[in-house]
Amino acid sequence: MTEFTISSFNVKNLIEAESEYYQFQTYTEEEYAWKEDWLAEQLLSLNSDIVCFQEIFSAQSLNDVIDETNKRGAASNADVIPSKDKRYRKRAIFKKLGFDLYDKKHMFFAPNIHDGEPGHRRPGLAIISRFGFVGTPEIIQVLDEPLTIKFPELGGGDAGDFTLTRTSRPIIKARIPVGDKVVTVFNTHMKSKLGEYLTPKGAPFSPEADLTNYDPVGRAMGSLRATVRRMAEAMVLRKLIVAELDAGNPVMVLGDYNDGEHAVSSEIIAGEKPFKNYAWMLRHDAEQRNDRYSNEENLQIREAIESRAMVSAEKLFVQKSMRDMVYTSAFGGVYESIDQILMSRHFIPNTPHTIGEMEYFSVFNDHLTDGSHPEAPYNKLASDHGQIMAHMRLSSKTKS
Repeated sequence: MTEFTISSFNVKNLIEAESEYYQFQTYTEEEYAWKEDWLAEQLLSLNSDIVCFQEIFSAQSLNDVIDETNKRGAASNADVIPSKDKRYRKRAIFKKLGFDLYDKKHMFFAPNIHDGEPGHRRPGLAIISRFGFVGTPEIIQVLDEPLTIKFPELGGGDAGDFTLTRTSRPIIKARIPVGDKVVTVFNTHMKSKLGEYLTPKGAPFSPEADLTNYDPVGRAMGSLRATVRRMAEAMVLRKLIVAELDAGNPVMVLGDYNDGEHAVSSEIIAGEKPFKNYAWMLRHDAEQRNDRYSNEENLQIREAIESRAMVSAEKLFVQKSMRDMVYTSAFGGVYESIDQILMSRHFIPNTPHTIGEMEYFSVFNDHLTDGSHPEAPYNKLASDHGQIMAHMRLSSKTKS
């Protein structure tokens, strides 16, 4: 039996002091020290074996946080772990109190290809693993084959298409050895809900950005563009997931989805939920009223769907614990979970495909403040996201 923890951590704009990331936005030396302190303390509290980070502008800034975390972890170990001459040193409680230091050789950073000059920076992603990696993690951002979405005109005809050649942020695909298994872990940060507005040629900014001449229709169109892009990015990720599942690999997908579990983009990533029984459903090629799928075809359809579906760790936790309030984002009075952990059926208990299961789910959100509160802007020194962690247990042998 192997136990491990895996987390998603949106750090909110991690970059060195006096480095302008977005226009006129920087950290002073004091603010950076405060942010590094908070992130290190949070990472120490998580004490997670695998961490997927979002909003990392530079590898060096994350290295600073990991160094500080390791320093505090070593100090904590010295305080709470008995020395080898103590006969009670092997008691289980001390395993829980101990902190295994991170090896920065097993930290992988994926820069954003859209990263620009100061004031026009774009964040990337990172992942760290106490188990290391099998091979070198992959970065997916420029698509080998563009994703083209064709739209038919209702009633017949061609309504045009939308083509995505690159994602707004990179996707990391890492294969991680855990016990005697290898788990494929995806780290993602989907396109945000911030509107995308067009700037006319020669103009200094888009008309929709001028709030003194508020354009509700133009801003709605900006939201539409952002939504279409997020949906397309979800489709890119879905294809990557299905390829891994079809290869027989257990999969976990973590990150900032910028949408709730039941949003269409999240459902695209997770896959369809099967009906209980397709034998009552009218066939796709029905010629008569009673042309329905057979019992054998029902099993075939369900297997095709279930083998490629992902399940929400949060949902499994809520079902298991009867807890009804989990959120990772709070803004304008809206509390929701936009950071998610999805896992393949390999981690659902009591199935023929089970290799392990989630024992517990943690959410670290006490630091969040509602964006309508005056103190909310100071969240830039912490994070405007809660951190989520799945506590996993793998069996020593895969069921056949």
